[in-house]
Amino acid sequence: MKKDTAIFASGCFWGTQYYLSKAVGVVKTQVGYTGGELESPTYEQVCSGKTGHVEAVKVEYDPDKTNYENLSKLFFETHDFSQKGGQGPDIGSQYESVIFYANNQEKKIAQVLINELENRGMKVATKIAPRKEFYVAEEYHQDYYLKNQQTPYCHRYRKLFS
Repeated sequence: MKKDTAIFASGCFWGTQYYLSKAVGVVKTQVGYTGGELESPTYEQVCSGKTGHVEAVKVEYDPDKTNYENLSKLFFETHDFSQKGGQGPDIGSQYESVIFYANNQEKKIAQVLINELENRGMKVATKIAPRKEFYVAEEYHQDYYLKNQQTPYCHRYRKLFS
């Protein structure tokens, strides 16, 4: 099976993973850190706000069952993309909303979706950035809500796209 990859950051990676892992066509998700300069950062280092990393989710998906645009729409539909400097009660640069693109096509898709939301009068704080190295987070963060039989407190689903 062919797999493609997407990387999204929308606050606490537990909630981001919760929703993206349930999407049709998603084969695997991992939470981790990206966007910074420090190699192999730890959770504590990222939480300091000094590494430049954000909490993110790496999504592997089957391009025969879904696509980058569908996953990007779900990304927007499951967090408050208007909030700067965090997500819900989680404040800090490590919780910012970012779409990491691998190529110009992904960058264009992200920008088109942001433009659509802004044209509908919505404020969008989401950044679009080129992909950097993705560092897998510590095991206790992986599938956190599934393992602990809980649901996200910073993320919720709301339909925005047809």
